[in-house]
Amino acid sequence: MLELRHLSKSYVPGRPVLADVSWTFKAGEFVAIMGDSGVGKSTLLNLIAGLDTPDATPDAKPGASPILVDGIAMSGLDDDAATRLRRSRMGFIFQAFHVLPHLTLLQNVALPLLLNGLSTTRAAEMLEAVGLGGRGRDFPHQLSGGEMQRVAIARALVHRPALVLADEPTGNLDPDTANSILELLQREIKATGACAIMVTHSQLAAKKTDKILQLSRNGMQEIDCVNPFAQ
Repeated sequence: MLELRHLSKSYVPGRPVLADVSWTFKAGEFVAIMGDSGVGKSTLLNLIAGLDTPDATPDAKPGASPILVDGIAMSGLDDDAATRLRRSRMGFIFQAFHVLPHLTLLQNVALPLLLNGLSTTRAAEMLEAVGLGGRGRDFPHQLSGGEMQRVAIARALVHRPALVLADEPTGNLDPDTANSILELLQREIKATGACAIMVTHSQLAAKKTDKILQLSRNGMQEIDCVNPFAQ
């Protein structure tokens, strides 16, 4: 579903945030990415989404791309094509929510459906699924941070994306709500065959996934899911 090939990113020459990261993510997988602060976890999600541009690889073959989504080379897309791909195939859960303040909760969640020319019926269903049923006419300023996070999660999943990118999706939630949201992600992935990649510092959240990857300055490696945090 998603392939990373020798992906690197530097904002200051000679000081890479990410260096030579390669991995293949399969459809139907729920994957957690963990690592120390500053190793590039959020940068990795932004690069996958096409919101940032990876460094050129000096020895790469002509036309090669370090990021492929469903076999499509992200580096080969112009801005319009990349936007269409994100709109139709991806769902995003950002730490900053990006909930639109001038829209109601229902309108916020329905936005991906409208942009893709789909029926908006599922928007109310997703608000119900994240515990905000009956509040569709409320506005974001009436919500707590945790409630806005749940709106963002409902919006990311409403159009049944093939690739879900989640940056600390449970960071603003109490333990019970976090658990229910992770179970919702699991159900959606199973129902749609999507691939979900979740950046998290939470060991409890990571243990809900199918696979845990550790990102470091030396690249990315899988952690044993049976006893992932044993010393």
